[in-house]
Amino acid sequence: MMLGCNDKPQAVQEKSAADILGNPKYLAISYGGYRENTRDVQPTILELKEDMKILSAMGIKILRTYNVHLAQASNLLKAIRELKTEDESFEMYVMLGAWIDCKDAFDFNKQPDHNAESERNAVEIETAIRLTQTYPDIVKIIAVGNEAMVKWATSYYVQPAVILKWVNHLQDLKQSGDLPPDLWITSSDNFASWGGGEAEYHTEDLNELIKAVDYISMHTYPMHDTHYHPVFWGVEGEEAALSDIEKIDAAMARAKSYAISQYDSVYNYMTSLGVKKPIHIGETGWASMSNALYGTSGSKATDEYKEALYYKNMREWTNKAGMSCFYFEAFDEQWKDADNPLGSENYFGLINLKGEAKYALWNLVDQGVFDGLTRNGKPITKTFGGDKEALMQTVPVPPIKD
Repeated sequence: MMLGCNDKPQAVQEKSAADILGNPKYLAISYGGYRENTRDVQPTILELKEDMKILSAMGIKILRTYNVHLAQASNLLKAIRELKTEDESFEMYVMLGAWIDCKDAFDFNKQPDHNAESERNAVEIETAIRLTQTYPDIVKIIAVGNEAMVKWATSYYVQPAVILKWVNHLQDLKQSGDLPPDLWITSSDNFASWGGGEAEYHTEDLNELIKAVDYISMHTYPMHDTHYHPVFWGVEGEEAALSDIEKIDAAMARAKSYAISQYDSVYNYMTSLGVKKPIHIGETGWASMSNALYGTSGSKATDEYKEALYYKNMREWTNKAGMSCFYFEAFDEQWKDADNPLGSENYFGLINLKGEAKYALWNLVDQGVFDGLTRNGKPITKTFGGDKEALMQTVPVPPIKD
């Protein structure tokens, strides 16, 4: 059949944060486009557009970024704008992250001062404001800080009062008309930082922050707790007679329940304050490789099969619950642990640096979702050459619980 003159792609109607967050038709993901082992090499506009086409084909329509002091954030917005100009039906929105840290953060000659903030925070916020004003059709959320309040972030964490100050500043700009009124403001942090953890986090400033944000963006990482707090991890006594695959599936089902329990802890704290607003998963993920704490010499948690189960379980739960899940992350990035090429931080992506879809996305390859698309000039193929038997030989059974 020949296309008629009215069959060309139609321009999409611009959406607000309220329209897209929690909408299963607008899947979310955390994005970094870095290919090299240093962020000194920024992805090009062409590379960013290549990634956007891949993610769009996957049904991803909301991206999360982490800072605006490097060129990637502004170039990403430019790349999306160009794609929208080239194709009126192209749709992609951004949760723009503004990095926040304390005075003397990451200064190896000084101790971080967690009771004072970096002077650069103001520059970061002002840059985020400028980018939002330039790209109001794309930037729908500003996140003030990434894991900036959780106290295990010893190199840079700040007190909630710092985040509250900047959230209130952005909310005031919405009221004055200097930022779009339907822009949503949040901070993206560990579940404990949102009141779901120890009592030391339950401060008046946190309570005021919960009231000030438009929604709570919380992180949950069961994978890390397979080592640090393995209450849910391992083979239970009554599971001893199960097959290996059944043991693994049972452990991953508990990982999902563990993530849900952390959501529940934040929800319960929020409602104890008399507050009712959305909670979305700002970050969660599962690495496919580790040569240390989570690998075969550790908790035996990381491989592509477990990663795929976690991805499937989290998408099913959050879609059904009407929550967004900014899954971490789209592509492997090797700068995160450049000194340890097999470190878990380098392997959270759903697509590796060779342009191979990990097991979580093999079904999309089979469906032809990536046909005609490339990354770094290479078509998207399957890891292990699509040989599931070879993949499963790399999947260890979790340890037997004491």
